[in-house]
Amino acid sequence: MWKNYYTPTSVDEALRLLAEHRERARLVAGGTDVILELEREQRPSVDTLIDVSRIHGLDKITLKDGDIQLGPLVTHNHVIASALCVERALPLAQACWAVGAPQIRNRGTIAGNLVTASPANDTITPLWALGAQLTLMSAERGRRTLAFPQFYQGVRQVDLAPDEMLVGISFPALRKNQRGAFLKLGLRQAQAIAVVSVAVVLTFDISGRQPIGQSPVLDARITLGSVAPTIMSAVDAQTTLAGRPLGQGNIQRAARLAAAVARPIDDVRGSAAYRRNMVEVFTRRALTALQQGAERENWPADPVMLWAKGNGHFPSLAGGTIVHREGRGEPIQSVVNGRAETVFGANDKTLLRMLREDLGLTGTKEGCAEGECGACTVLLDGAAVMACMVAAPRAHGAEVVTIEGLPDWGRIKGQGLHPIQQAFIETGAVQCGYCTPGLLMSGASLLAEKQQPTQNQVRQALAGNLCRCTGYYSVLRAVEKAEKMVAP
Repeated sequence: MWKNYYTPTSVDEALRLLAEHRERARLVAGGTDVILELEREQRPSVDTLIDVSRIHGLDKITLKDGDIQLGPLVTHNHVIASALCVERALPLAQACWAVGAPQIRNRGTIAGNLVTASPANDTITPLWALGAQLTLMSAERGRRTLAFPQFYQGVRQVDLAPDEMLVGISFPALRKNQRGAFLKLGLRQAQAIAVVSVAVVLTFDISGRQPIGQSPVLDARITLGSVAPTIMSAVDAQTTLAGRPLGQGNIQRAARLAAAVARPIDDVRGSAAYRRNMVEVFTRRALTALQQGAERENWPADPVMLWAKGNGHFPSLAGGTIVHREGRGEPIQSVVNGRAETVFGANDKTLLRMLREDLGLTGTKEGCAEGECGACTVLLDGAAVMACMVAAPRAHGAEVVTIEGLPDWGRIKGQGLHPIQQAFIETGAVQCGYCTPGLLMSGASLLAEKQQPTQNQVRQALAGNLCRCTGYYSVLRAVEKAEKMVAP
């Protein structure tokens, strides 16, 4: 799929490689979009991947001078786990929670979601409403900063030169007199592309004695996703809210104006008329929640990450750039299931194919090959990921655990199985067996992360695993039984 795979260990080296390869290269961090595009031959001109995921210090979330700053390697799960983002950037945290499933959120970055520039991408909508800016950098021209309306040019079109890298995202943290919310309509509860998304950020005049939701609105920002070629602002709806308290009449009026400005299309996820109607419904819901102070009601108290015992920050690498070329002799050296492995000839493969074809670890299954089913779930440096969406060279210098290594990763004393494997046998949760390895890996990661998970947390953990036998009841019983086996 690609000919050259570079793993630089500094931003300067990444920029040098971009300047050298330009249009033939793509930066990857999580790679959850790029791998699929190359697999589907949607980018025939790209033959070089520059993996920046091992550069130290780019995965930080900080607060400086009232602005929240996200590094280019900050993942969706990093935002969800950040108390700062949940408290002072709730719309973004809610959007990140709506992205894919835990395995996708462990790899996919906010920066990648922004650069892909689909109008259905979840994080663009709230960041636009929050007034975010992007910092871009090239080796030749240095840095420049763009607001979102400048950056987005059209469907999947952005003002990003071939030699530029997005190196920072910043936006004002919500103040005491501000509230925000993000709502998304998908065709299912997880792993769903947005039919419609709405982000609202309101600034209230709290100089009086009224509760904040009943105070006059000083400023309103309403952004809409998946209803136009780019994310759009509902300017008329914003204007009608300014200068007066949120009341039912104003909320209804603003919702109708938001729907009027939408320019949706008919596609497989919904008709234009349906989308327009849902813009009105979701704008009204968001504004009503902000009026009532109920925007946090559905936020999970202790969300599941599938980080096991880690924190979701992948280890960086030291030294110079590592190169893996198609057909060349550069080996991929990894620790797989506790054993050092050296693989030749897999430099242009996915991790899934390398595990199955080169290491003979066929327990990891290929179901959809596009990150939808979770059958290929493995642990990469402790975090659950979908192996079909990870380039094999990304495993160089990393630790990988597959279903074959699960017993040694957490066996029952005196037995040769992990507790969740034993529980699957005892409850009949195996069923046809094809999706079972992925379910086991997700379940084991959950039990390492949460000693006594709730039923909601179990469902969160398994949201990225599709069972085509449609029999989740025994799977849920198995996780519950395994929990008792590992409880202290």
